[in-house]
Amino acid sequence: MAITKLPIDEFLTLIKHNQVLDVRSPGEFKHAHIPGAISFPLFTDEERKIVGTAYKQESKQIAVKIGLKYFGKKMVKMVEEVENLQSSFYNLKNNVDPDEKRVLLHCWRGGMRSAGVAWLLDLYGFKVFTLVGGYKAYRNWVLQQFEKEYPINILGGFTGSGKTEVLHELAKTGQQIIDLEGLASHKGSAFGAIGQPPQPTQEQFENLLAKVLSTIKCDAGSILYLEDESQRIGEVNIPSVLFKQMREKKVLFLNIPFEERLNFIVANYGKFKKEELVNAVIRIKKKLGGLETKTAINALVEDDVKNCFVVLLQYYDKLYQKGLLKRDQPNLLVQTIECKEVDAAKNAVTINQLSISK
Repeated sequence: MAITKLPIDEFLTLIKHNQVLDVRSPGEFKHAHIPGAISFPLFTDEERKIVGTAYKQESKQIAVKIGLKYFGKKMVKMVEEVENLQSSFYNLKNNVDPDEKRVLLHCWRGGMRSAGVAWLLDLYGFKVFTLVGGYKAYRNWVLQQFEKEYPINILGGFTGSGKTEVLHELAKTGQQIIDLEGLASHKGSAFGAIGQPPQPTQEQFENLLAKVLSTIKCDAGSILYLEDESQRIGEVNIPSVLFKQMREKKVLFLNIPFEERLNFIVANYGKFKKEELVNAVIRIKKKLGGLETKTAINALVEDDVKNCFVVLLQYYDKLYQKGLLKRDQPNLLVQTIECKEVDAAKNAVTINQLSISK
């Protein structure tokens, strides 16, 4: 057999139906990786450091010899691990032609690490494909996705409008959506991390976002719905070039009565620990103001969650209104949609009717 080297577009096409092995170190993988890839390190983090130091301070030849010592001890185990991975992966797929079983792998720049593992697996008899340019080529592809023009409509509304839930209802009807908060594992406000898994790194967030963007249809008549967000979502940021595009698109503003939104927020956040809520209030103390902070915290201490969120909702409404007005032409870009209640299914129907009537 021969090792097949693929450019990024062809490599990504094969990813859809095959396993991808990332042979970089565990630390590199943990920081960021191709979504769906499996960590299959040639070197541990410490081994990578030793080999890299030898390469820089001594010579390539000495670094290769050190690397081969590490590699030699792992060869049998690596082959067996790939056999197990392949067996598990393809057993989940029915009627797969043995000749179609592929091993895709990459390292950082498509250099010695991927070449070494590819040689071993090819020698054993696997059908091996490597990525030209490695993970670095993938990152270039990721950044290119943010440069494209998308048929974006922004779903807006004050805090507690159930915008994320509406997005998912729109998806059920066949509309294109991207849940930025879902990708970021954060709800966007000071309370956004509560009840969420750890956030991805900035780089991994970009990788996840690029993957979804690459599936978006941009032909005439297509629409992509995104929720109105600040550029910063918790600890990650929407890439500047994409965020600029978002700020120039029409906002469909769900105008829902304060009391309805308040009830929605209380139902969603009132179940969390009092300590988590208090800490979230303290995080916005400077912006919220001393009196409002004290009022909100005292309400929580007295188990009066509703009155706490009355204070917070008033604060976030002012903040959001300010953001709307920062757009270049808010009067032209913002279309208000009157909604009686926080009902994701009903409000999604209203939005769909608007898109049909255009």
